[in-house]
Amino acid sequence: MAVCRFLQRPEVRFVTLTGPGGVGKTRLSLAVASELQEDFDHGVCFVSLAAVSDADLVIATIAQTLGIWEAGDRPLLEQLQAYLRDQHLLLLLDNFEQVLAAAPHMTDLLQSCPHLHLLVTSRAALRIQGEYEFTVSPLAVPDLKRLPAHEELTQVATVSLFLQRAQAIQPDFQLTTANARTIAQICARLDGLPLAIELAAARIKLLPPQALLKRLKDRLQVLTGGTRDLPARQQTLRNTLQWSYDLLSQQEQRLFCQLSVFAGGCSLQAVEAVAQAVDQAVIADSHPALEVLDGVVSLLDKSLLQQTEQEAEEPRLVMLETIREYGLECLQASGELETTRRAHATYYLRLAEEAAEHHFGAEAGRWFEILEQEQENLRAALQWAMARQGKEAESGFEIAVRLGWVLWRFWSVRGLLSEGRTLMERVLAASEKSPASLRARALAATALLASYQGDYVRAEQLCGEALTLFQHLADQRGIVHIQAVLIGIALHRRDSARIRALAEESLALLRRDADPWWTAYFLVVLAREASFHGEYVRASQLFEESLALLRGLGYPGDVAWPLLYMAHDLIIQGEHLRASPLLEEGLALCREADSKGGLAYALSLLGQVALEQGDVSRASTHFSESLRLNQEVGHR
Repeated sequence: MAVCRFLQRPEVRFVTLTGPGGVGKTRLSLAVASELQEDFDHGVCFVSLAAVSDADLVIATIAQTLGIWEAGDRPLLEQLQAYLRDQHLLLLLDNFEQVLAAAPHMTDLLQSCPHLHLLVTSRAALRIQGEYEFTVSPLAVPDLKRLPAHEELTQVATVSLFLQRAQAIQPDFQLTTANARTIAQICARLDGLPLAIELAAARIKLLPPQALLKRLKDRLQVLTGGTRDLPARQQTLRNTLQWSYDLLSQQEQRLFCQLSVFAGGCSLQAVEAVAQAVDQAVIADSHPALEVLDGVVSLLDKSLLQQTEQEAEEPRLVMLETIREYGLECLQASGELETTRRAHATYYLRLAEEAAEHHFGAEAGRWFEILEQEQENLRAALQWAMARQGKEAESGFEIAVRLGWVLWRFWSVRGLLSEGRTLMERVLAASEKSPASLRARALAATALLASYQGDYVRAEQLCGEALTLFQHLADQRGIVHIQAVLIGIALHRRDSARIRALAEESLALLRRDADPWWTAYFLVVLAREASFHGEYVRASQLFEESLALLRGLGYPGDVAWPLLYMAHDLIIQGEHLRASPLLEEGLALCREADSKGGLAYALSLLGQVALEQGDVSRASTHFSESLRLNQEVGHR
């Protein structure tokens, strides 16, 4: 056990086990004490501080546990030091977080008692000299994307604990093929917190796993009824979290609540921006401005917040979902939920709009990664914006439309077509009475996504109204978006006259406005139209022209497409040797950009080459993988 090995090192005399409530600090400390019992000549002394709220009573509680009583005028601390001076003892102090002001006394004890060792459990480190902090992490949860085999699943710590506690209540309960995934989902939803898992398992007597999982959408209501020998704060999950919350200052409580609005973690910059926006929206006299940096450090210290290191970047702040749910309840009770959600949505709209400025250049890949990292927050912002009703509906809807307008490219490149399309269809359904500019953008973004999915019927349905609105608004960029969809539909139908008319009109606009990406897009469509008619020389010239533009912009996922289309034409002509370097470069660029759509197309070409060469097995492998990727990104 790592903690035992830690305490057995000569220079380590003071270890604090930190972690959020319910993570199992007390249980771990008792296991350590049991394991090290023989290592200390005078054994182990367990002192519970759970019922102590006055730091001045800590020394008295330790002394009382050891059987030391005040005598005469001599201070109790001196009596305790005298008693422990020659003792080779492990003193285990449980639940120190509410009496942190007593921490300096622990230094006094260690300095005057050279053979004394301290093991402390606390939701916050004591921050005194000689302390070694050991963070107790939640138990391992199953990987729901790659669920292990039945026998291996029982060895996952959370599943094992769930089964033990469930069988203590219902002896015949077993992990079966039918309930294995559900139990794994329960353990994952509870963040691997032992207390939460034990409280959930206690419900098995009444609720079968599937019903329990469904009810865990409101986990704080369900996870009650802990054993009576536990302290009151651990008999329900809410009590455990409230215990931690009540130990925070008013300012820390407010920051904790605001942090709960972030989904899937956040940057320090995001926290500062949202906190500042909320401060500006409320009365300054009643809510002094938050000192965010100091507050974040304090919440990290108190185990209500975690951080994940990122190389060369600021750490990402993460809150366990179980803790986050409690924070949202507190935020609602504080009356600042809507103000904070609006600030959150506004921040991520600005981030998405900033990212959109780089979607077609060399920096596109980095910005796609940023958006992918913030995907949960973007989803939360969209969901909030779509849920606004009454007086707030219009501004919320505007945020939703603007988000969809700047995210369509991210959704298409990152293989999120189905998700983006579903969201935009909802936005579109709510946009009938909205201003023309918003309605037009909702129509255009939805049409683009539908066409990328291969749903040309739906895309065409949306284009007529959108084009009329953009023309009325004199919005040239919007017109180009719609013409891009229309030319894709014409390409699908092999309507050469329509393709050339749209391309000629659009390219005249684009070259005038110096828009290289959309120029390259229309050149590619013209080249593909030429290929369909066997005009391979003309097609090659158009592909090369688009390739030069895209190489100049620098995003590898875009550069790949003309290369792959040229490879396709050469394969059709039986020129496999000439196609090979184009295909290899295109495939490498798709992998570099993590372009699932591009990979799917490249693999289909590889499959075609293998099939023509008589290698049916290799062809089948390529085609199957191409099919899987197309299904994954939602392309028909």
